[in-house]
Amino acid sequence: MGRMVADLLLLARYEAGRPLDRRPVDLASLAAEAVIRARIVDPGRPITLEAVEPVIVDADDERLRQVIDNLIGNALQHTPPGSPVTVTVTGALGRGQLTVADQEPGMTAEQASHVFERFYRTDGARTRARGGTGLGLAIAASLAAAHGGEITIDTAPGCGAAFHVRLPLAGT
Repeated sequence: MGRMVADLLLLARYEAGRPLDRRPVDLASLAAEAVIRARIVDPGRPITLEAVEPVIVDADDERLRQVIDNLIGNALQHTPPGSPVTVTVTGALGRGQLTVADQEPGMTAEQASHVFERFYRTDGARTRARGGTGLGLAIAASLAAAHGGEITIDTAPGCGAAFHVRLPLAGT
């Protein structure tokens, strides 16, 4: 219950326009750190990082870490053990992009249309015995928006899910 209250307060603060502590941050470095943490949590899981060069975005590094950790954590939680997860970082056209992709089980179009809503859970569970509060993706979307960016999803049943975070590059 305490975690849910803390998550709701965080969500309310950033939706109300709480200022971020923004500065130039290397999105590729933050992604590399997150992948290392995920490999420690799930050592048997193939987690790949694809980041060719630094991608400098104007961001609050702590809040951006939270977004990345949430997306990777969701991939680990909602896919079968051993299912690969790929984290990709690119930069082009004034935007940095981080993608977290898994290979299964994916979601229906109906599920995907609600995935960034508060308390939405695709498994339909009424208890929180498995999984989180249903706030993680709502928080990630709110934080991306607070950074002047967005989160989108590409998914289909049996085809996995790819979450894309797009943020302005520093100096643009």
